[in-house]
Amino acid sequence: MGWFWRSVWRLFVLGVLLAGQATGLAQPPAPPVVSRCVLDGMVDAGSSAYLVDCVRRAQQAGHQALLIRLDTPGGELEATRNIVRAFLGSRVPILVWVGPSGARAGSAGVFITLASHLAAMAPGTNIGAAHPIVGLTGQDPEQAGGKELARKIENDTVAFVEAIAKQRGRNAEWAARAVRESESVPAERALALHVIEHVAPTEASFLEWANGRIVTVADTPVTLRTAQAQVVELTPSLSQHVLHLLAQPAVVYILFLLAGLGIAVELSHPGTFAPGIVGVVCLVLALLASSALPVHLGAVLLLLLGVAMLVAELFVTSGLLGAAGTVLLVLGGVFLVDRFNPDWFIDNPMRLSLGMVLPTAIFVAGAAVFLAFRAAQARRMPQLAGDAGLVGEVGQTLEAVSPSGGEVFVHGERWAAVSPTPISRGARVVVRRVEGLTLFVDEVKT
Repeated sequence: MGWFWRSVWRLFVLGVLLAGQATGLAQPPAPPVVSRCVLDGMVDAGSSAYLVDCVRRAQQAGHQALLIRLDTPGGELEATRNIVRAFLGSRVPILVWVGPSGARAGSAGVFITLASHLAAMAPGTNIGAAHPIVGLTGQDPEQAGGKELARKIENDTVAFVEAIAKQRGRNAEWAARAVRESESVPAERALALHVIEHVAPTEASFLEWANGRIVTVADTPVTLRTAQAQVVELTPSLSQHVLHLLAQPAVVYILFLLAGLGIAVELSHPGTFAPGIVGVVCLVLALLASSALPVHLGAVLLLLLGVAMLVAELFVTSGLLGAAGTVLLVLGGVFLVDRFNPDWFIDNPMRLSLGMVLPTAIFVAGAAVFLAFRAAQARRMPQLAGDAGLVGEVGQTLEAVSPSGGEVFVHGERWAAVSPTPISRGARVVVRRVEGLTLFVDEVKT
């Protein structure tokens, strides 16, 4: 009978194992996970660090792909190179979607889009216009710095974009035209030119279309599983977010103004501390933002000199210093962004418009004129504090006052007092002069 029970036990164990396998086979597979990040605005040091970090985090998490929503007018060349380098060396598929409708992949955005494994655009978007624009007035490099500089900048940029397009199997000829001729095309035309692979109205439709397609990642074919994927948002760190927010010409302009005003007020009124602290903090933030922008040093000096003249106006009240300071603030704002810089793909949003500079400069100058007017009024008014402020005050005797002494109540305080003529207790007196802690008073005749 022993063999019988052993056979039953073996059958029981085998049944449990088969049931476990059947249960495991019945469980649905886990949905694929796709990382997502957003590039909205200028390509600068902050956004570059953010995208590079997104690639790293997606690789470490082993996600199926990294989806990037793109809307940019352009930005810094070195920051663009860092992003492209991370995309080309990525071990996770990079999917770029230019959207929503009305968005664009301009200048630096062309290079970022071409460096992706798969690219799509929403209807109503455009891509292109990657020709370097430099010079204080936004003119062509040849007009700004001569033919040799123009040829050097253009050839280097064309070689860069062609290398990216060829590595990703996209239209290198159009990429070169986007640089040489500033060609820009809408989404449908970009698809026909094989600049992108799909036109998708939403990110979800792009992921559905990409499902099952094969891309080459690190020389290895990878089949994408992106249908109904779980999307994990990758947010920028605090430092990346702050640096991206600060990298705006208007922000840098205002920070330099506040820094100059705060430091100047602290120097002219030592010991107030608050203006000096605010000025130093604004100066540090302005310098930090300047590292992410092509800021012209001469323009910064014009801003600081203009602020110094406005502060001097508070003491001189001539009107000329205030007017000169206002002009310098306007000039500093106009020339703040160094557009003659081959390291940047500069676009119109980078320029500080007169519509922003003039109101700001006039507001600061107006505030300085108002303070100067109030300061002049204060200098003409009689002193109300200290010993001189007691002269002319009316009080009351607390005890009889004589040439030898007495006590009075003046300005809410008890004072020792003397009078050339005796004054009885409770009489009204007026202060004629102050010597040390003693008041010289006379009786007020009613």
